Amino acid sequence: MTKPFSRRDTLKLAVAGLATTAVGCKSTESHIQAPPSNSLHTKVTDAWSNTHDRVWLGGEYWANPMEDWRVVNGAAECISTGGNRSVHSLTTQIVDANGTINMSVVVHRTSSGVNDGGGGLRFGAKSDINEYKSNCFVQSGIDAGIKDDQLILNNKSVKLPRLPNSSKVRIKIEGKPYNGTTKLTAKALDLNNSEVLAQVETWVDSSLLLGNVAVTSNFTLSSEAPAPKNGTRYGFSDWQIKGSAFVYSPEQKFGPLLWAMYTLSDTRTEEGFVLKLSAFSGPMGKHDNHQVELQVLNNGNWQTRGEAPLDPDAWVATFRIPNWKETQATKYRLVYAEKRRDGTIAIDTFTGLIRANPTKRNLRMAALTCQNDYAFPYEPVANNVAKLQPDLILFSGDQIYENHGGFGFVRTPALPAIHCYLRKYYQFGWSFRDAMRNAPTVCLPDDHDVFQGNLWGESGAAMDEKFVKTGRSDGWGGYIQPIPMLEVVHRTHTAHHPDPIDPRPSERGISVYYTDLVYGNVSFAIIADRHWKSGPERLDIIVGETGDGEGPTYINPKYDSPDLQLLGQRQEDFLRQWGQDWRGHELKAVLSQTVFAGISTHQPLPNRYLKYDFDSSGWPASARNRAIDIMRESKALHICGDTHLGTLSQYGVHEQRDSNWAFCTPAIAAGWPRWWRPDDLGLPYQHRPSHGLAQTGEYLDSFGNKIYVYAVGNPLVSKAENRYIEAHEKGSGFGFITFDTDAKTYTIEAFRFLVDAANASQDDQFSGWPVTIHQQENMGKNRLS
Repeated sequence: MTKPFSRRDTLKLAVAGLATTAVGCKSTESHIQAPPSNSLHTKVTDAWSNTHDRVWLGGEYWANPMEDWRVVNGAAECISTGGNRSVHSLTTQIVDANGTINMSVVVHRTSSGVNDGGGGLRFGAKSDINEYKSNCFVQSGIDAGIKDDQLILNNKSVKLPRLPNSSKVRIKIEGKPYNGTTKLTAKALDLNNSEVLAQVETWVDSSLLLGNVAVTSNFTLSSEAPAPKNGTRYGFSDWQIKGSAFVYSPEQKFGPLLWAMYTLSDTRTEEGFVLKLSAFSGPMGKHDNHQVELQVLNNGNWQTRGEAPLDPDAWVATFRIPNWKETQATKYRLVYAEKRRDGTIAIDTFTGLIRANPTKRNLRMAALTCQNDYAFPYEPVANNVAKLQPDLILFSGDQIYENHGGFGFVRTPALPAIHCYLRKYYQFGWSFRDAMRNAPTVCLPDDHDVFQGNLWGESGAAMDEKFVKTGRSDGWGGYIQPIPMLEVVHRTHTAHHPDPIDPRPSERGISVYYTDLVYGNVSFAIIADRHWKSGPERLDIIVGETGDGEGPTYINPKYDSPDLQLLGQRQEDFLRQWGQDWRGHELKAVLSQTVFAGISTHQPLPNRYLKYDFDSSGWPASARNRAIDIMRESKALHICGDTHLGTLSQYGVHEQRDSNWAFCTPAIAAGWPRWWRPDDLGLPYQHRPSHGLAQTGEYLDSFGNKIYVYAVGNPLVSKAENRYIEAHEKGSGFGFITFDTDAKTYTIEAFRFLVDAANASQDDQFSGWPVTIHQQENMGKNRLS
């Protein structure tokens, strides 16, 4: 056996500029047998025969769902008997309806049961936009494979006279185009002597073949049904793809290095500016490399600045580098050496830019929230953010929803729950990595990120088991998921943030992440407005029912108590101290999950009035007012999300408009719609802004909180079939804030989903935006009317 390369040898290659994806360390074929161009005149073969046993199948594939697949002894095996489990090729798609098809795979049953949904190949998996990422989640197409004792091709089948002794069958599909149609031929071959065991043919409309190709376990069973206990499981190996119908796009590979997030912050200590960076990989195996290298470009040479281990649960490697030279932009490169079973090594890299601290110009920030995956991969928003090149990006929560990627979600045990969470979270990184690679990013976890419809965190306490047993996650205080999974959520979201101000864990040892970030002459307080929040059951509140029948103007005193918590004592103390500390900056902003007011009247339809939204941080009112009284002294703009409704408002506590302004950004992809329609309910208002837009002015929300609503982005009821049009009509988009530290102003913009933000017209923003607010207005010294 040829001696494997050492880490030192690998790094020499990397520094020399040779560290690119799929560069081997000895003379062997690449682990993906790639053709010389993007047309498949030579075959592409899977990597599994040379991959160590592990959960993650490799950067060339997307597994549905990841937690149900494993690489085992050189094959991709499904460990579930559930329906429609699939593995999509990311680098090969069918794009030419007039091209030829030649694809095969070795199929074997890893367990046999009475319920056999078949195993084999799938063609023509395509979404409404026929884009390779979104295609991965389509659970239909033209299927070919074995089922029971049959060879299946689309709606035709023939009997297999026998199965080979090895129990392995090669399924081979050939496609020949003719006048807009394609003749498909499926063969089942014996591996030992290539005997044709069975053959079936059919004709299909060639356009039906366009899109992704995949291998599928139990393709005739529904993924929505419970996995049958007496079902069948399939494994796949030696997947070969060839033909002029295909395009080969190796740049579409996703991993081993998936993406990176970083922050750069002035500690105002001897450590100066500290860079913290997290590098993400898929879940690796025992025999894989568990180290990631960080390099920077210095005078044309890549130099190593450190290496970090991959966390064995979260699969994130986090770097912390003090005394970073913040005055200049620096290119960085992450290097991962993937070990193969035959002793060779493939180098994967991920590159980006550590921005210079923007002190001689305005700081520009993109603010985003809530990405329901019906609009995945959110290209209009993701491309806009990348084009605008912000200095800082905020994702304020709900990077995932429980429905992400289909196949439900896992409560327990912890390890499958972690893998389930990770594959959903990977959709977020997959969509926005090109923006995040070049800009500092703040990423906050929220309720859906921990698989709960609402979250009243009760300082980290567990939800009472009697409430968990109801099957609802959205009506009581406490966390449901296992602590190891919650910790993975925190690490994947916040490990790259500046160090926590007070790292002492909360109840049950759950980590905390509240801190400050000083960058671009602005100080950002990063807080959690869910984690310490009291549960509604303390006041016998039934979420979704309490308040039915009450008049819109009635403020019920039973639904507030001074002993209830919103931010918790520790975060209140932090905000009080932070508001008085003006070292190294001129402006402040508070970053949290959601707005401190109940700015919604109707949900999820424009004619369904719901008086109380206890999930908002307008409840509990006493704790909300206490938090704003503390925050007022900082003169900070509050930037948040969560409600799926873009709003710009000003808080009032002792009187209207005496406190901070709040920008609740539009959702990236609004799922559950909300409307603010107080005028339709006859709620009294005063001092409508000079723009005269309806539903604006000074109001009391349902909890009695004083709010001045300046602008609101109410949605339509969308009936669009196209995912991007649907998102646009539902009021989706993103926010953008420009911090002028000389003029002491914040210019706030709210862009709609389907726009070109770099060349936007007035109509491309929601009505009422853009708006410029002066720092003094955040403590009630108002100029805007």
